[in-house]
Amino acid sequence: MRIFFTFIVTVVICTSILAQTPVQTHGALSVSGNQIVNKNGVAVSFAGTSLFWSNTGWGGEDFYNASVINWLYSDWNTNIVRAAMGVDDNGGYISDPSNKQKVITVVDAAINEGLYVIIDWHSHHAEDYETEAIQFFEEMATLYGDYDNIIYEIYNEPLQISWDNIIKPYAESVISSIRAIDNDNLIIVGTSTWSQDVDIASYNPITGYSNIAYTLHFYAGTHGQYLRDKAQTALDNGIALMVTEWGTVNADGNGVVNESSVIEWMDFLCDNSISHCNWAINDKDEGASALLPGSSSTGNWTVDDLSASGIVVKDIVENWNSDCNYLGVTKENDNETFDFELYPNPTNGIVTISGGNIQEVKIWNINNQLLRSITINKKQFNIDLGNLPKGIYFLSVITSNGVFIRKIVFK
Repeated sequence: MRIFFTFIVTVVICTSILAQTPVQTHGALSVSGNQIVNKNGVAVSFAGTSLFWSNTGWGGEDFYNASVINWLYSDWNTNIVRAAMGVDDNGGYISDPSNKQKVITVVDAAINEGLYVIIDWHSHHAEDYETEAIQFFEEMATLYGDYDNIIYEIYNEPLQISWDNIIKPYAESVISSIRAIDNDNLIIVGTSTWSQDVDIASYNPITGYSNIAYTLHFYAGTHGQYLRDKAQTALDNGIALMVTEWGTVNADGNGVVNESSVIEWMDFLCDNSISHCNWAINDKDEGASALLPGSSSTGNWTVDDLSASGIVVKDIVENWNSDCNYLGVTKENDNETFDFELYPNPTNGIVTISGGNIQEVKIWNINNQLLRSITINKKQFNIDLGNLPKGIYFLSVITSNGVFIRKIVFK
């Protein structure tokens, strides 16, 4: 089976201004069994992006503005965004309450665009700040409880602590405070081991409140089938999941895009109608960032601003509709014609790329650093790696038939 990411050129016509926004189309989200459904009771899967930690001085807070949210909606076709408000680390909400205003800016922008927005208490130690969490979410529920756009994520990533004795009691206290003000918007609860132990939570779920789902996080370079098995157990036990954070690279935020693992995860999310937000809209110099260092903090990004991860993520988000009928990837059987080739590999220096109409080629090293970007318009093109040190490289190739990422061995 050969797999590639399709590249869609969207032609916008004048009647598009009449199109409904995601929230206008689907309305309030609710939990039915192990699925999140729309106002018509139909299971939905949304694809979107998460902003980076909002912590003051970390750089990611620069992207907490309405222009970025507008660009993600208009150019990426994002229908859900996540405001990851840093809480307890240096520059977070506890030490700098201005983080709350950053979240408000994003939430207001998302409501204006008609997007779903996750208000995330982004902490690894939320149980230490239960009082502050209750106060914060009471304020958010008072401000936004009447909007169908709103999703509350009350604990980002608990560490390896007890679900029964620590996480669940904390969650019940915060949920109670939200439900006293907002009795219906979706609430997402983090699970132990960096929100991986959804199976453990499924054996002792929160009861007494409606519209409760659970957070599953994964990074494609680190997490594989064993974590999907845990997620499947949770689904089989009847709880609903949302992937509020996932990465194309390793769990430490570095490494290269693991394309095959990304595809396996996207298949799983699609098959189970699970919504997801990629980490992260930021230009930090690490593999998980969707943008290259120095990219604009107000949107208007071109392909030259996107990292290897950003290219893949944009393609997925842009082509993932709310019913998950079109995944943004195409699979072909081995006996079917596949008109993209890259050879020889390994290479002594010259690499030939052919297939469709080649529009752009980027070369990355194993540290996810962009080395070269070449804009072309040919069906076949040769690249000379001779001036680079011998080693492993990654090529992202945009053609009329798709976006391809391939590993090249230069020896």
